[in-house]
Amino acid sequence: MTAQAEEGKEKPSGTYEAGCHCGYIKFSVKLSPPLPEYDVLDCGCSMCAKSGYLLIYGVKLQGKQEDVKWHGDSRSRCSVYRFNTKRKDQLFCSRCGTSLGIDFRESTKPKFDGYGISARAFYGIDLNMLRYEKGNGLQSVKPAGDLSGTQYELDEREREKGEKEHAEPVAS
Repeated sequence: MTAQAEEGKEKPSGTYEAGCHCGYIKFSVKLSPPLPEYDVLDCGCSMCAKSGYLLIYGVKLQGKQEDVKWHGDSRSRCSVYRFNTKRKDQLFCSRCGTSLGIDFRESTKPKFDGYGISARAFYGIDLNMLRYEKGNGLQSVKPAGDLSGTQYELDEREREKGEKEHAEPVAS
């Protein structure tokens, strides 16, 4: 087969159904190559550790929105949590608490424009059959370190600082 014929040949792919535990949020993900050929990232940062994320970044290789298809209004049903740089949405179901993944679409352009989907969100997948890559997320995003248990206090300090800046001067 010529190089041109190989280039024109469609790469193998798989489409997988995913969603939360209670079924309130559902979506499908097209991965090329299929899921068993991916290295799933076990990141190790405080958020991934607390959320139980095992992330699949396959959608970044396509660079197309249609690689994640939200069923009905499922995307708008996702609750969002932001921390640290507050540039990416951590997606979860507000009803059952399932951690679904991370929306990087606007936060890291042009380097990455897609989703990191948790392997735990895929229906009918045997997690023991997947390949894993250990990550050192705890040291790769600044400020490096375990941010567990700190975001509430940081947000409160920012809120109080904003209130003081916007407070009207007291007349004497």
